[in-house]
Amino acid sequence: MPQPLISTGATLDGYVIGERIHRGGMASIWAVTHPEIEGPLLMKVPVMSEGVDPAAIVGFEMEQMILPRLSGPHVPRFISQGDFGVQPYLVMERVPGPSLLPTLTSLPLSWQAVATLGRKIAVALDDIHRQHVVHLDVKPSNLLTRPTGEIVLIDFGLSHHDELPDLMGEEFRLPYGTAPYMAPEQVLGLRLDPRSDQFALGVLMYFFLTGIRPFGDPQRLSGLKRRIWRDPVPPRKLVPDCPPWLQEVILRCLEVHPAWRFPTAAHLAMALLHPDQVKLTARSEKLQQDSFTKVLRRRFADHQLSIPKHKAPIRHDGDAPILAVAIDLAPEAAPIAETLRTMVSRMLTTLPGARVACLNVLKQGRITLDQTLDDQGRNIHHQRLVELRNWAIPLDLEEGRISFHVLQSTDPASAILQYVNANQVDHLVIGARASSLRRSLLGSVSSQVAAQAPCTVTVARSRRLRKADFKEVTVEDSSGTWTVG
Repeated sequence: MPQPLISTGATLDGYVIGERIHRGGMASIWAVTHPEIEGPLLMKVPVMSEGVDPAAIVGFEMEQMILPRLSGPHVPRFISQGDFGVQPYLVMERVPGPSLLPTLTSLPLSWQAVATLGRKIAVALDDIHRQHVVHLDVKPSNLLTRPTGEIVLIDFGLSHHDELPDLMGEEFRLPYGTAPYMAPEQVLGLRLDPRSDQFALGVLMYFFLTGIRPFGDPQRLSGLKRRIWRDPVPPRKLVPDCPPWLQEVILRCLEVHPAWRFPTAAHLAMALLHPDQVKLTARSEKLQQDSFTKVLRRRFADHQLSIPKHKAPIRHDGDAPILAVAIDLAPEAAPIAETLRTMVSRMLTTLPGARVACLNVLKQGRITLDQTLDDQGRNIHHQRLVELRNWAIPLDLEEGRISFHVLQSTDPASAILQYVNANQVDHLVIGARASSLRRSLLGSVSSQVAAQAPCTVTVARSRRLRKADFKEVTVEDSSGTWTVG
């Protein structure tokens, strides 16, 4: 069905749409009112026009899951959200204070102001970290100030929640974030560590103090990786009146290894509140960047920054495996999709702690320019997500135990294999269409996946689960085990 019109004066689920406050590349922000809700409100609506980055939709899904779980003065109060299958939106309180973005026109700030502001941000970060969230996009425009003085963190589209599927990390191999503020481990794909937010805060404090970004604003991955081996100019060289203790704190936040930063954001806030208790090291006295030879050794040291090969959360136990199911949403594949759902349902009866990842591949052309909207003007990526959710409704799984992923690739088999490898999938269920000349000549997606997947693979061929329809054959090889029907 066509998307409801979002425009000034329109009404959606009882909310009267006011002026558009902001229009970004991933979402628009509207002022809204509701006759039964007091106070100023904002409605956030994802952008789903032609050419939009699929990450915008996935990020909005993440924010829809995370924001309702947060509370306290350091986040906007969640009000409601729209049905993802009709018109996705988020309604939250409108924090009356400004963001820190206008502060950039007044840089540099005094070191006293930087220390005070850094402490307030650290307190806000500690609050969300205690609620199992790593923000991963700390920057001036995502930091608001309440009239009472508290810092408010907004925009959780790139965030990670310990108790929820990490859709951004699972679907995209390239790092997402704001280039000047991304921690080294985040650049390399690790999204689990709360100390990544400390690094971003360290960048902010350095920038506010000196008026210069410590690592510039790189636009390429190679430029982002430079911060792994190249240290910034010490703040005291640029601002001589910066006290040694503040340089110690800032440079500790900017350490390459998360383990070399403060244990928690609360420790960082304490250091900024009680400078007399900050233990000074060689960091506090630095006035020059590291020597060329030291940087060269660091650049080529294999042990410099150890990132786990697997980017998924900490390994689950045997009672909580990850069960992925690759679903073909084409009309002619409906019988197989039904079979897959029945198979998954039966598997879940013996695996009550399993998490299900529903996959669909949106095949891209190798040469042609792909359209992101269908004939009715609907975003194709969003529609696929809606269809996956509808497919999964009979499974009746609670949030946190099921996730939905539309993978875009010119090669469906490679896309599925990449997901399986990157996310430590234990068991993959995939359907196989009936034989055809094209399948005979080029090979099927299911056979390619079954041959190369490093996990158990079950291939289903028919609608009804009868012994004549499929059988499981388990094969052990160097890549793992797989099962074919």
